[in-house]
Parts: sequence; C-alpha cells; structure tokens
Amino acid sequence: MKGLTQVNVKILEREYQFSCPEEERNELIKSAEYLNARMKQIRDSGKVVGLDRIAVMAALNLANELLRVRDRDQSSETNVGLRLKSIRERVETALEQGKQLEL
Repeated sequence: MKGLTQVNVKILEREYQFSCPEEERNELIKSAEYLNARMKQIRDSGKVVGLDRIAVMAALNLANELLRVRDRDQSSETNVGLRLKSIRERVETALEQGKQLEL
C-alpha cells in the first residue's frame, strides 16, 4: 500500500488504528481529537450512558453542525448571487442609458 501511513488515535481511552494517505495524517489526528473531545463532553454530562450511545449522539451533533454550516454557506451564496444580479442589472441599466444619450 504505497503512500499510506498507519495512524493510531485514542478515543474515550480506546486505541484505534487507521491507514490513510500521508498528506491526510494531520487532518485525521485533528478529527479524532475533536471527536474524542465531543464524546468526552457527552459522557461527562452523565445524560448518555454506553459507548455506542455516546458515539451516536456525537455523530448526530456533528451532522447537525455540518448541516447548519452547509445551509449557512448556501444562504450566503444565494445572497451573493442576488447582490451580483442586482449590480449587473444596475450596470446594464446605466450602460443602456449611456447608449441612449449617445444616440
């Protein structure tokens, strides 16, 4: 497996080993650290018991965050698109008025 590296991470005191491309190693470690922190938060709240339930709750929370960011980005893209359309229309109107004056 050329170009792959072994990465060991610890999540809730359990060791996991993954293979990934060398250039993705740091991102994998950061992701595992983030997941570990989130799962510890859930576990330490005392509201969720059991590793499986903690993992599912963390996954749902992360999916929710991802969807919020994606929706916010799409909303921003829509707003930028509308602003660009408005600017284009204003420019076109100004150019048309300028052409009318030249005639």
